[in-house]
Amino acid sequence: NAVCSQAALQRTDVILEVGPGTGNLTVKMLEKVKKVIACEIDPRLVGELQKRVQGTCLANKLEIKVGDILKTDLPFFDACVANLPYQISSPFVFKLLLHRPFFRCAILMFQREFALRLVAKPGTKLYCRLSVNTQLLARVDHLMKVGKNNFRPPPKVESSVVRIEPKNPPPPINFQEWDGLVRIAFVRKNKTLSAAFKSSAVEQLLDHNYRIHCSLHNTVKKIQTVLKNTGYSEKRARSMDIDDFIRLLHGFNSEGIHFS
Repeated sequence: NAVCSQAALQRTDVILEVGPGTGNLTVKMLEKVKKVIACEIDPRLVGELQKRVQGTCLANKLEIKVGDILKTDLPFFDACVANLPYQISSPFVFKLLLHRPFFRCAILMFQREFALRLVAKPGTKLYCRLSVNTQLLARVDHLMKVGKNNFRPPPKVESSVVRIEPKNPPPPINFQEWDGLVRIAFVRKNKTLSAAFKSSAVEQLLDHNYRIHCSLHNTVKKIQTVLKNTGYSEKRARSMDIDDFIRLLHGFNSEGIHFS
């Protein structure tokens, strides 16, 4: 019920539900909305879900997609509700955030540590590339903790429910470039950027076209110059916020250095 109220379900809504399980939440939502598209990878659970609504007035409001959500083209939807296994949490979040057309919100249940990383602030222990990427593209709120005793059988870890609202319009930034920069900065998030950008991984990541025009030595020098001029060479990724990374990316781009 909490999930339903947090998603502010409306009669006209199309809901994407990932991992409906045996359908407790699905049935509650079907009573309130126009349509639920349920994506489930386990054919046995699909059978149970179908049986539950068969012959009821809810049956024609439910569409079931069987398969791996990461390999499925997402349909149009107004809100998303999902309870995700840990190993697909991160790729699914980005699939959602890069999905168009925009949706209103997603109410997602994750393992607690993953959820806390999504909302982590600069300078805190869990702050990472995931935090900064998600917060660039969306507003993220930690809604509630869910104890393991709420599940049968109880899992080994605690869970949390998070609400994600995509920023619409999105920030005017090429996300691939942004991610390329942030990835380098966070490989060693406790080192200064000056040190982080000296690694050989960075040299390989640098724009191929740029390398053709000038020698690698010049490129490496140029990187250090950009870091100095923008004032970030002694900063560390773990304490930089979104505005810092935007300024840094603009600094690199204006010198012809790209990360996509």
